[in-house]
Amino acid sequence: MRLYAAVAVSGFKRYSTYRIATVAGVFTNTVFGFIIAYTYTALWDERPHLGGYDLSQALTFVWLGQALLAATALMGGGFQEELQERIRSGDIAVDLYRPVDLQLWWLAGDLGRALFQLLGRGVVPMLLGALAFRLTLPASPLTWLWFLVSVTLGVCVGFAVRYLVALAAFWLLDGAGLSMLSGLLCLFFSGMILPLHVFPGRLGEVARALPWSAILQVPADVFLEEHRGTGLLWAFGFQTAWAVVLFAAGRLLQSVATRKVVVQGG
Repeated sequence: MRLYAAVAVSGFKRYSTYRIATVAGVFTNTVFGFIIAYTYTALWDERPHLGGYDLSQALTFVWLGQALLAATALMGGGFQEELQERIRSGDIAVDLYRPVDLQLWWLAGDLGRALFQLLGRGVVPMLLGALAFRLTLPASPLTWLWFLVSVTLGVCVGFAVRYLVALAAFWLLDGAGLSMLSGLLCLFFSGMILPLHVFPGRLGEVARALPWSAILQVPADVFLEEHRGTGLLWAFGFQTAWAVVLFAAGRLLQSVATRKVVVQGG
């Protein structure tokens, strides 16, 4: 475990060196936060309590989305492109010879990345949003702890999805198309575009049951204290179940892919 902890620390330090990119990311998240917040304001003025949220809760959801966008890699990125390139070039063979678990190695690095992105790109937009709008903050101090637990589980689910997409490079010459499709699905079904509670009828039920909802919608509802008591246990159980299923799927796909490593091109 000390090795994976060191990998996580290394992932944190690695992303902390990109200071200009971090500042640019904070600026981008803040600008888009204001654009989406004013859009939500117009929408909720016409439809108060849309999806069961009042305007303050809806605006809080907006800024939570901007705070978690980079940390949960909702649009892809992080280790995904690097792993795909290592598979394409054949360098993955070196990784497989290391006395470490391939999946846990990349997970540890991604957790370090996520922590830095949460602190580096998440805190400032959330603070600016709270200064500009009336947001709904947790009434109980414990909610902040439960929120961090939920975010951690959401990061794990997001990692597991991207790990599966990255492993597809064993069979695809170019995984860019699949990565783009995965990013679009994540944006739509995570609630980043609109809270999933707004989705009508069966579409909403299906969207809330899919793994992407565990990445943003569930942590946001935990922050808004929509889940309490047994509901909180259900939320954590939902995220954990998807994390276990997707990690197992990644482990299975990795086993199939690495039985015979073939470098593309010969």
